Amino acid sequence: MTSEEYGHAYQRGYSMTVRFLASRGLSYDAAQETAQAAWAKGWERLAQLRDPNMVLTWMNSIALNIHRSLMRREPFLQTLPELSTSPKVNLAAIDVGRMLKFCKHKDRVVLQRHYLEGYKVQEIAQQQGWTETAVRIRLLRARRTACKRMSRRAA
Repeated sequence: MTSEEYGHAYQRGYSMTVRFLASRGLSYDAAQETAQAAWAKGWERLAQLRDPNMVLTWMNSIALNIHRSLMRREPFLQTLPELSTSPKVNLAAIDVGRMLKFCKHKDRVVLQRHYLEGYKVQEIAQQQGWTETAVRIRLLRARRTACKRMSRRAA
């Protein structure tokens, strides 16, 4: 194939190569760049073309291989951008509030002070006149009781 014949093939086939790549999911701009690179690579390796009638198929194969090699180089995972604002609603507090509805009154007081109001175990123990171990045990029992009641209600 002569350079003049290749130039005519380029004029006829470039837009078809772009459409071929776009049909494979590339954006129009990326398809144009990849098609341009494929036709340039085809020009460099024109001696390898066996059948001049198959130039468009050959170019589309080169273009697809270029696209695949670029996809292999790109990272599969991308970091998500940080959100500029924090959520205005405390979802954990809403969930704890719902769970507290399933608790007994004495358990609700301990759970509410610890999880919603943010008191530490030592502070709750001082306020109630209990030991820290007693507060931990009451928190454990209250959590278990709430879980059992919620699972019964869900079933």
